[in-house]
Amino acid sequence: MPFAPVRKKTAVPRTSRTEELPTPAADPRRAARVALRWISEPDCTEELTHAELLDQAARAAAALTRLGVRAGDRVAVHLPLVPESVIATLACGRLDVVRASLPVGLRPHELRDRIREVGAKVVITADAGQHGGEIQPLKRHVDRALAGCPEVRSVLVVHRLACPVSWRPGRDLWWHDELGRYTEPLPGPYS
Repeated sequence: MPFAPVRKKTAVPRTSRTEELPTPAADPRRAARVALRWISEPDCTEELTHAELLDQAARAAAALTRLGVRAGDRVAVHLPLVPESVIATLACGRLDVVRASLPVGLRPHELRDRIREVGAKVVITADAGQHGGEIQPLKRHVDRALAGCPEVRSVLVVHRLACPVSWRPGRDLWWHDELGRYTEPLPGPYS
């Protein structure tokens, strides 16, 4: 004898889960707490509070919007483990943009293949990174990879190490310059 279907009652909550959670904007003490603590390889520490992290994410989202990134687009992120990687993730989330992570250990031809696969219009990278005491020229690898990626319109470059980088005017932009264009606080997602 086959089993008879069982009717289940489902309850739909009247409010979403996020409406019940306190937000940094609603609680100034929470906004002042450290949200991100980053310790670099030569033991340099950076800290961002909740308010600073959300402000940087809003600025990065505004910069990506100005570069023509819209919901559903893809942004390739080729960054080491630095605070800007977290900020880029939050910015992409604010814009409903797909963040495609590109590992820093990839060679230029592998980067090119990944960038083509995801169809990124913007790449976020760093001038260089440091791993195991060795400096990795990240921007140089991206430049070689982009020789075969004409669909990439902009490259945002995070300044991490003082080393020379090649520059293509009109395409390459400094991360700190683009985020610094906004002098007033931008509205956050919880304000």
